[in-house]
Amino acid sequence: MIEARQLTKSFNGVTAVDALDLTIRPGEVFCLLGANGAGKTTTINLFLNFIEPSSGQARISGLNVVEHPLETKRRLAYIPEQVTLYRNLTGLENLRFFSRLAGAAADSDAELLAILVQAGLTEDQARKRVATYSKGMRQKIGIAITIAKGAEALLLDEPTSGLDPKASNDFSRLIADLASRGVAILMATHDLFRAKETGTRVGIMKHGRLVEVLDTATLNHTDLEQIYLRHMH
Repeated sequence: MIEARQLTKSFNGVTAVDALDLTIRPGEVFCLLGANGAGKTTTINLFLNFIEPSSGQARISGLNVVEHPLETKRRLAYIPEQVTLYRNLTGLENLRFFSRLAGAAADSDAELLAILVQAGLTEDQARKRVATYSKGMRQKIGIAITIAKGAEALLLDEPTSGLDPKASNDFSRLIADLASRGVAILMATHDLFRAKETGTRVGIMKHGRLVEVLDTATLNHTDLEQIYLRHMH
């Protein structure tokens, strides 16, 4: 579970995240929408404990990330806009390194290859150096790390930016698969279409405040766009 309780962060007197209250349950995909500077990335960074809140709490699986930095990091995974991997290692070697770093149970090459296949890579691709990978393939390594780690929560920051439509659709399918495994997912994005297709709920953030939360099952794409634009004006 991912939770924010009156989560607030200010920088030099400017409030980037303002009294955020949010609960994302296991199996839920919450897509956070907003313009540049709305506070989406700051929210992600607070959950990662890259920065400390000015007040309030960010929690992963009931644990305050400031008070339990190591334990909460063991329980979550993070996929940024650009997944950073070792370019001269293969996809398999990268997964082996990062899964061992995280203390994951999967250890044999057969187990790791099976996870990479679940994440959408072929065995042939998994054995190639990451320097040859497209962005979509690198994102799949991020998904594989999440699976191998057995993460309870997943944080994503603009993960589909720059992906072609097929790669973006493949990524959404993988996110839905993780949700079906009970992972709580928070995704910051500009992509309204992908938010509607992937999310179970969407939240619109403006000037650090969550101004509206919507159930995607009750919306079509046009409704979501109109509501979003109304808040942006």
